[in-house]
Amino acid sequence: MNVSELAPGPAAAPGTRSAPFVLVTGGKGGVGKSTLTADLGVHLAAQGLRVLLVDLDLGLANLDVLLGLGAGRNVEDALEGRCEFEDCVVAGPEGVHVLPAGSGTADMGRPDGDRRARLLEAIGRLSARYDLVIGDSAAGIGHDVLGFAAAADHVLVVTTPQAAALTDAYGLIKALDTWAHEAGVEVPTPEVLVNLVSGLDEADATARRLQRVCERFLCRRPRAAGWLPSSAGRPVPVRGARQGLIGGPNSLYHNCLARISGRVQRWLEGPAAVPTP
Repeated sequence: MNVSELAPGPAAAPGTRSAPFVLVTGGKGGVGKSTLTADLGVHLAAQGLRVLLVDLDLGLANLDVLLGLGAGRNVEDALEGRCEFEDCVVAGPEGVHVLPAGSGTADMGRPDGDRRARLLEAIGRLSARYDLVIGDSAAGIGHDVLGFAAAADHVLVVTTPQAAALTDAYGLIKALDTWAHEAGVEVPTPEVLVNLVSGLDEADATARRLQRVCERFLCRRPRAAGWLPSSAGRPVPVRGARQGLIGGPNSLYHNCLARISGRVQRWLEGPAAVPTP
């Protein structure tokens, strides 16, 4: 792995942004990271926070689709010089703001260190207007994923109880740990969110399995950030409606999401809330 290609650079370094940058990612596709990003952003915005969601799955973006937004310009347009990044931001449910990306452009799916640095610089500039920035990355351990993770203040790794998802979640944490050692920098240990579980017992057992492996082979213990029930517990989305996205106040999905939201809000309280490796 070429460390120089992943280095976040001064514009991405922690402390250069006005609002914390949280990256939601996952080793395996289909674990629900984009759905979590959308719902978490809407829920936090409903609590009165100024939240910007950034779609960082540059080749296959879908945050705007999940939120029922008619996005016009996107990250690709800004990177190509057709507009400014600020021109691409659109408002979603509960006042959450979204910086959408495109889908289906092969070149955007290829890693590009210069493009990544320009996007991180733009995120830093935009963050002055917000309390929190949440990025939704592609799955896997590509250069873009690791580069964005290395630049983030907090990383949420989403997994499910499936063996393949757990293996890939560990692989992602291992790849980020390897990059940190090779680059000679300290990267906070990601936190783990277990999705699509039957209940608390399965969520705890899944998180502990991943924690034990990380402790044994990486000397890191990823904290459990929370869990979400299987898709049967999540209401069918309704275009542009928060009620359809996260359910009623008494639903299991809503209550679990509220706990995750509370954890994220505590990250905003200051350096003391930042987890250590």
